[in-house]
Amino acid sequence: MRWRMRIDFVADALLLTTLSRLRKKHLLRNESFNNHLIQSPVSRSALVLPRHIQAHGGAVCNRQQSTRRAASPQTIFALKELLGDRLSTARSVLEQHGTDESYHDVAPPDAVAFVESTEEVVEVIKICAANRTPIIPFGAGTSIEGHISAVAGGVSIDLSGMNGILKLDRQSMSVKVEAGVTREQLNADLRATGLMFPVDPGANATIGGMVATNASGTTTVKYGNMKTNVLSLTAVMADGRIIKTGSKARKSSAGYDLTRLLIGAEGTLAIVTEVELRLSGVPEAEKAMICSFDTMKDAIDTCTTVMQNNPLRPSLIIEHHGSESELEQQSNAVREIARNFGAMGIEVASTVEDRKRLWNGRHSLWHAVLSQVPGSRGFSADVAVPLSKLADAVVETQHDLKNSGLFGTIVG
Repeated sequence: MRWRMRIDFVADALLLTTLSRLRKKHLLRNESFNNHLIQSPVSRSALVLPRHIQAHGGAVCNRQQSTRRAASPQTIFALKELLGDRLSTARSVLEQHGTDESYHDVAPPDAVAFVESTEEVVEVIKICAANRTPIIPFGAGTSIEGHISAVAGGVSIDLSGMNGILKLDRQSMSVKVEAGVTREQLNADLRATGLMFPVDPGANATIGGMVATNASGTTTVKYGNMKTNVLSLTAVMADGRIIKTGSKARKSSAGYDLTRLLIGAEGTLAIVTEVELRLSGVPEAEKAMICSFDTMKDAIDTCTTVMQNNPLRPSLIIEHHGSESELEQQSNAVREIARNFGAMGIEVASTVEDRKRLWNGRHSLWHAVLSQVPGSRGFSADVAVPLSKLADAVVETQHDLKNSGLFGTIVG
């Protein structure tokens, strides 16, 4: 089992150090390989760091200093003919689609295509491919790692208009949605059915964006990440072909698992337009707990002990899902474990309002950290380690942050 923790810290100096280290890797030294990727019609923001490092020797690139336009006038004209007013070159729109929550400078596209169907995505991709124009899928813009940056210019394909819930199958506990549907929108529509989509990355991301990044979050320990909860996909390839992958079947030996290949590919292989999701039942009751400790190691040891001894494997802060009797048994067991590891205070929230209050602190932590150093930008990294090494990894990271003089925090 692997446990994900987020390490957020605010410092431009660390960014430059990280870029310097990345520059030494073989991938970044391979000039021809990088050029091939960057010129691809589906060039994606996973290439942000290599492009910046090659062009600027480790410094962060501000694309606004460049006069290069990847989208030719012919490309813009053809897209305008196709989409009309839904093709925008307005400066404010371009900057919005080149700005996310990451430390990267604004890298706006040359145009934004607001699509409303898979067929329109096909036509936009065909036009861009014919003119070797990079394309960048855009959902809600909640990324904190530069996924939407148009570092080589090109066309941003905004999928937020594809926000329909296409088919709900209560019997098989699945739902088919368009890529622009947001997590909160989906769960609001499902509320009356007794079903829910459990993956919660914190931000109100689109389902398409969550697929592209293989999103996980605070409920992953219990419900899994996107790879666990996606049944099938509809996607458009770089040449405009539409492919459909996967099925409701739990087991299949019919060729490669293309669904899992596309999940987490960040738009580099295809643009996902429709997603069939596995749903979970809304638990009879939910309870969240916050336990405070003197040391980080005590907190981590409590987490691992709870996970190893608790058959329902609650997600943390600590949150339990189940029946009322199960929750009472679970919370009593966690209290005992936490106190054995020196917990100083345990706060329990049983109502929806109280649980939202507890989780709001976790969901807003990124901006809370940034506010501690006004004018700074944040650098965020996701780290996955074996559960057995979690405590050591957290303690050593704390030590490294302290010795570096950087301001930062660690979030699980």
